[in-house]
Amino acid sequence: MTAKPAKKAVGKIAEMAIEKTPDAIEEKAKDKLKEKASDMMKEKVQEKAQVKADQAADKLEEVKEKNSENVHGKAEEAKEKVQDILLSVRDKLQNAKEAGEEFQEKISSSNKSGNKSSKLKGVQDIKGVTQIKSSMGIKSSTDLKKSTDLKSSADIKSLGSK
Repeated sequence: MTAKPAKKAVGKIAEMAIEKTPDAIEEKAKDKLKEKASDMMKEKVQEKAQVKADQAADKLEEVKEKNSENVHGKAEEAKEKVQDILLSVRDKLQNAKEAGEEFQEKISSSNKSGNKSSKLKGVQDIKGVTQIKSSMGIKSSTDLKKSTDLKSSADIKSLGSK
């Protein structure tokens, strides 16, 4: 038997029982029937609510796991990007440091070699008081060379042969 014919049969039996029972018993039966019906309705509502709550909890758990995987994946990508950026910054700083050291070496080597062609002068290039010519050190007109003192090309060759 399926559920529908059974319900009809139970319903017919209940109607016949109600018609043949006295009013006082009929009222008690109706009250009990109402109580049982309300209890059954409460149970059904509770079951449906519980099923819906379980489904919502399952969906929430799935979404939570999915988001967790996404967050960990994104965090890993961000970590790799930051590491790449830090490595490139380190390389750039190393190159800048090497360029600065080379520049310092060039400056210090040009100062040590006494290269007068450089435009930067150091402390060693400043003249002291003793190196400044006085009026006594300046040549007069009698100390200047005359045309007779100049050497000719013949004199130069003879000096080289001596």
